[in-house]
Amino acid sequence: MQPLYLFKKNNMNISKKDINALTAELSITLSPADYETKVENAIKKVQKQAAMPGFRPGKVPVGLIKKQHGKSILVDEINKILNEALYNYINDNKIEILGNPMPKEDSQVDFDNQTEWTFNYELGLTPQFDVKLDNSQTFVYNTVKIDDELVEKYLKDVKRNYGKPSNPEVAEEKDVLYIDIVELDADNNIVAGGIFKSTSIGIDRLKNEVAKAKLTGAKKEDKIVINANELYDSAVDKSISLGIDKEVAENFNSNLQLTVRNIARMEDAELNQELFDKLYGAGTINSLEEFKDKIKGELALMFAQDTDRKFVEGVEKTLVEKLNITLPDDFLKRWLMAVNEKPLTKEQLEAEYPSYAKSMQWKLIENKIIKNNNIAVTADEAKDEASNYVRSQFARYGQVPEDKEVAKIVDGILSKQEEAQKIFEGLYSKKVLDVLKTTCKLDTKEVSYNEFFGIVE
Repeated sequence: MQPLYLFKKNNMNISKKDINALTAELSITLSPADYETKVENAIKKVQKQAAMPGFRPGKVPVGLIKKQHGKSILVDEINKILNEALYNYINDNKIEILGNPMPKEDSQVDFDNQTEWTFNYELGLTPQFDVKLDNSQTFVYNTVKIDDELVEKYLKDVKRNYGKPSNPEVAEEKDVLYIDIVELDADNNIVAGGIFKSTSIGIDRLKNEVAKAKLTGAKKEDKIVINANELYDSAVDKSISLGIDKEVAENFNSNLQLTVRNIARMEDAELNQELFDKLYGAGTINSLEEFKDKIKGELALMFAQDTDRKFVEGVEKTLVEKLNITLPDDFLKRWLMAVNEKPLTKEQLEAEYPSYAKSMQWKLIENKIIKNNNIAVTADEAKDEASNYVRSQFARYGQVPEDKEVAKIVDGILSKQEEAQKIFEGLYSKKVLDVLKTTCKLDTKEVSYNEFFGIVE
């Protein structure tokens, strides 16, 4: 016999029965004393607002209101009472649950003929486990080596991003050609009424080396003959660029004549004082060496976030595997099927559930670390975090907002539950990261950019 826990609040009976270590059943029995007053008050509220032919507004007889709306009002109030009773019971008894209470299908409810009902709910319970963190545990903490090669790569991007457009006479491999395309027949004559299209082509985006070779070195007004299959990788590309149906494009393999109308190139910016002032303000950076030092600092900050992210991923993987927390899988699967906004097939659920379960296990571990270390996030911290975020968004466009404007936007963000939750969760995660970095032993190693991001050359 499983333990049965009885609880009585006012006249309402609530009982909890443990099914096993990870699931329990709650039963709530409602009698007229639990709901009659609330239902009567709700009916009076509807009566005051009711408008019906033959009666003055607010003077529709109660009996008529009950006849027309009584059952729906009863059901609404019962649902409110049940919802409040469920979560009060769970909170009062400090029951840690996963997901939400699930109504059981075996509840027999007849609102037409009964005045007392019993509603049954299934609970998924949080498993019992502990997380011990100390310096006997070692986790990998790789950082990106900010070497000269990486700085030069960044400089190359800066020069390209802040370059100036030009129209050279001869095309190079990274230029864009503006062209007229016409269809040719088997003898390379223009097809009357055939394809004619004005478009642009980036030479470096072409995958076919023959096409690249033909277009590199082209001059304005040059006419270049090239096969459609050399110019385009797929029927979809042909269809979009040439303006023809995909079905036609599938079998289209004619030669095309490309007439070069213009050549566009982005000339790299010069690394000079004008650029330094543009990026950081007048006089902030005064030499190429200072610029490189500034870049090294920016790269270090940029990669610090990646370093922490990969570190947490490693800790997550290790702790999830080590603790191997058992979840109420059957309950969670049924709960996911019930609450998912989009219809979810059993096949989809089975395929996606392992990933969801690992995410849930890590969330439980993270919550345990928060509890064990008395981590808390205050409202002021949330405001500061939201404020920093708002200011960073303005800074992206070179703007400095006034404090009043920032405060107004922050209030708007924190007034929305989902947005506020993201802010608080992000702060909790940051504090968990600090605990991990200060409590555990870090195996710190500086690695190259390619090694850090797993890039195979």
